[in-house]
Amino acid sequence: MYTGIVQACLPIAEVEKKTGLYTFYLDFPEPLLEALETGASVAVNGVCFTVTSINGHRVSFDAISETLALSNISDIEPGTMVNIERSAKPDAEVGGHILSGHVVGSARIRACEVSENNKRLTFVADPHWLKFVFEKGFLAVNGCSLTVAALDREKAEFAINLIPETLERTNFQLLDVGDEVNIEVESQTQVIVETVERIMAERYDARL
Repeated sequence: MYTGIVQACLPIAEVEKKTGLYTFYLDFPEPLLEALETGASVAVNGVCFTVTSINGHRVSFDAISETLALSNISDIEPGTMVNIERSAKPDAEVGGHILSGHVVGSARIRACEVSENNKRLTFVADPHWLKFVFEKGFLAVNGCSLTVAALDREKAEFAINLIPETLERTNFQLLDVGDEVNIEVESQTQVIVETVERIMAERYDARL
């Protein structure tokens, strides 16, 4: 479980690319290493990964083909900045919203508007999961809990606003038009929408 509050933004230290498997390494600062063990869960750009090894400050993870197909982890290179969050403890404050680290796919930045104290990103999304997104609702973007500022279902687009604090702590400050971000929809909203769709489909079938 994660809270959508990014704890660090770190560069990829090393990537080993094989067919259907990437092994990548990050150098964790001391606070992120506290009580970290092999087998622990860590969100990298919002994707839940298992720690496969710890050697000093260097921590490794494996990304399999399904993860690579669904996320922007397939685009990482040494130096790529990624958002990091350790899995939440049971008594942790939920400053964002509850996340599983299971992304539904990615969205591409169509427009980027930067002002003195704000950055607004507009994304082109997959209509299949955009039905779970609502204006002023929660959405996890690259593992960061954010509020949907605007939504246009006809264009399959949504927008988010980023305050200076969020920009400073995440890789959003580096993103521009054409970049891909990972998306996790809010789980309760997804369950409600899918339940309503199922009930409506069953009622329709019963009338036939």
